[in-house]
Amino acid sequence: MLARVLLTRVLEPGDENAGRWVREYGAREVARRLVVGGAPPLPGVSVKRWAGLRDRAARARPEEDLAVAAASGVRFVPPGAAEWPAQLDDLGDARPLGLWVRGRADLRGWALGSVAVVGARACTEYGAHLAATLAADLAERGWVVVSGGAYGIDGAAHRGALGAGGATVAVLACGVDRPYPRGHTELISRIAEQGLVIGELPPGDHPTPSRFILRNRVIAALTRGTVVVEAAHRSGALVTARAAQRLGRHTMGVPGPATSALSAGVHELLRGDAVLVTDAAEVVELVGDMGQLAPERRGPVLPRDLLAAPARRVLAALPGGRAASAAEIARGAQTTADEAIARLYELRSLGYVERHGDGWKLTRQAVISVRAAREPC
Repeated sequence: MLARVLLTRVLEPGDENAGRWVREYGAREVARRLVVGGAPPLPGVSVKRWAGLRDRAARARPEEDLAVAAASGVRFVPPGAAEWPAQLDDLGDARPLGLWVRGRADLRGWALGSVAVVGARACTEYGAHLAATLAADLAERGWVVVSGGAYGIDGAAHRGALGAGGATVAVLACGVDRPYPRGHTELISRIAEQGLVIGELPPGDHPTPSRFILRNRVIAALTRGTVVVEAAHRSGALVTARAAQRLGRHTMGVPGPATSALSAGVHELLRGDAVLVTDAAEVVELVGDMGQLAPERRGPVLPRDLLAAPARRVLAALPGGRAASAAEIARGAQTTADEAIARLYELRSLGYVERHGDGWKLTRQAVISVRAAREPC
């Protein structure tokens, strides 16, 4: 394990070339070659870069990193450990060398039932509300909400899950003992107490733009699916969604106003292979077990909807502002006069029509109902 701890200090997250070294030679041998003088460079690296890696390795202190981590309540989970989420192996040579984990919960168990909720940092009130509501509902259904701990949609998702008393995981692009952004120090501390804070970088390490992007592959691989709530065309959330698609995970998007630039990236996803979702039930229908279907969506049931089809046809054939004969109504309903009269008496007993001499006329309430049914949406 010490070799992998050292390598987290030396190698950048997601370095597939370094990942091949670890796969082919083993973490101990890679660490040994970096530390021992005179060792030739490993394949696929320039002499200059090898020298830079060796300089980093010379300054690495894996025992100290583990001690600092333990003092902060942080543990190191390498691949193959009981707590390691096996789905991260889908990343191949870009798989993390290990994860630094802060929090008491079991990462592997939580990851098996997790959904990522990500999106824009500079989100709208609409986006923040949707993210918080979606996360709270997922948490109440027993799902773990995973996000990146950032401002905007990420923060709203974490708060929604926490507010519902549920489970949430923040995947950071820095050391997990060093909350970032600083404005989320309290939030990330709450997540560590109630959930988990994880990352690839050793204690005290700082974030960089490239590390944020590479962090997103972990969010995508860790979860069963990724939901994007607001994202512009150039958004890190889209990187997460596309990584999820490459990994064969479910990719979902919450639509926004067609005129909103912050929803343009989501709409582009929805034009592709992403699935449109609007609430937790629709998310669970995709990522959950077979048979966990979202309820059927339909408008309110009107009294006239409960009528048998022949009675509805006769009712629709009555003119709105005058009385009509049974023969005229029968022609409009495409039925016989005897059948029309039978249905008219049925409709009269239900309060839809009334007799006017030899004719039949809609009651006032029925006129309103029929007009509403006939008007286009």
